[in-house]
Amino acid sequence: MYRDPQVNSMLRRECLYGLTASLGAVAFQWMLARQSRGQEPRSTSDAPAGGPHHRPRATRCIFLTMEGGPSHIDTFDPKPKLRELHLQEFRRSGEKVSAMAGGQRYYVQSPFTFRRVGQSGAWMCDLWEHLPSVADEICFYRGLQAESVNHPTALYHINCGNRFGGDPAVGAWVNYGLGTENENLPGFVVLPELSYPQGGPANWGSGFLPAQFQGTALRPQGAPILDLSPPPGISRAHQRANLDLLRRLNASHLAGHPASQLLEARLQSFELAFRMQTDVQQVLDLSQEDARTHREYGLNDPATQRFGRKCLLARRLVENGVRFVQVYAGTWDSHDYLAKAHGELIRAVDRPIAALIRDLKNRGLLDETLIVWCGEFGRSPDNGVRGGIAYGRDHNADAMTVWMAGGGTRGGHTIGATDELGSAAVECVHPIRDLHVTLLHLLGLDDNRLTYYHAGRFKQLSQFGGQVIRDVIA
Repeated sequence: MYRDPQVNSMLRRECLYGLTASLGAVAFQWMLARQSRGQEPRSTSDAPAGGPHHRPRATRCIFLTMEGGPSHIDTFDPKPKLRELHLQEFRRSGEKVSAMAGGQRYYVQSPFTFRRVGQSGAWMCDLWEHLPSVADEICFYRGLQAESVNHPTALYHINCGNRFGGDPAVGAWVNYGLGTENENLPGFVVLPELSYPQGGPANWGSGFLPAQFQGTALRPQGAPILDLSPPPGISRAHQRANLDLLRRLNASHLAGHPASQLLEARLQSFELAFRMQTDVQQVLDLSQEDARTHREYGLNDPATQRFGRKCLLARRLVENGVRFVQVYAGTWDSHDYLAKAHGELIRAVDRPIAALIRDLKNRGLLDETLIVWCGEFGRSPDNGVRGGIAYGRDHNADAMTVWMAGGGTRGGHTIGATDELGSAAVECVHPIRDLHVTLLHLLGLDDNRLTYYHAGRFKQLSQFGGQVIRDVIA
């Protein structure tokens, strides 16, 4: 019987649309991975790209993304010179300037004081109360430079290696290169804010890689994944019996329609979703953690509860085989009221991050877990002044601080430097593509070998190659 291909296409689209609303979205991604290889990836040896290229220093990564561009000058890179110049007129020349950088400009000192912490003597502003306790696990890198001063393009760049979007995210490349350690969980999970970052889900998309390697975003409020639990009164035995009956009926139908790949895909996704209900619920159930852990991550404090929950979830995800977890903390774009805005943000992430590092170390997981903390760019030493006191900072692509912990990095060291005003990196200077190449290297992947043929050429995360930043590697 003739079937209108447009009708079939619509049915396929409706099916896929429905899957995106719940647990089926996660299950369908991993069903595609199984179908593309004829089996689920169970270890690095089953990875689509062949597994690691050399001995990895880390087997997993937690990427802490401070969306909006945290100010290096007001967090980890103090500039005493700005006190001398505070509110003196400033004129730019020959620098990357954002659209908001016009008008009368003034030098702006940091509203915070700084101190040295840990045996390494790392610099931190005084609002970091808990991070100093793990300072000697951290490698601060002050030499990174971005290429864009606009949020959407800069976020795409730090997340995907391409300022214009559409390319695979770093986590998607890692997922593609290493496979998953747990067949019942995604290899790349994203913990976003309620409001997605500028550029939206493309920041964790799979781009031209197969769809199963994209990030799976968990909902920041309510159930992390919709329809994760069965309806009241339906037991696992009921579900299993229903799936067995459904498989028999659909198998009979499939026998008469052997070319129906969509039907077979749906059958497989049902089975995977059933298996995931057990693993996913257990991993995401924070009530399994004791009261002390909740307290250390700040889950009992309204100021830290939201980000603390994400950090604790990140630890539970990586210890259960998730390769790459990206954790977002937003609204670091402090163009005015810098003291209040950055002050509240630092307090919100300080305790949870320190707890995450300490927890991973106590569990023996820090050595093989790479933690990265960064924004999409740094901030400028100057800004306009509103009402005489409400000063802040502009975007700055020429200077930013990134720090790393665990995973083979040089804990207790500060690498690179910016000039006396914090306006540009001047020592151990590297572009973002080199950070990406270094991250892959620590995970056992060679950027020049981790490629995918698309649009007539072999493509890679760095776009056209880069250098490993050896100074940050232990």
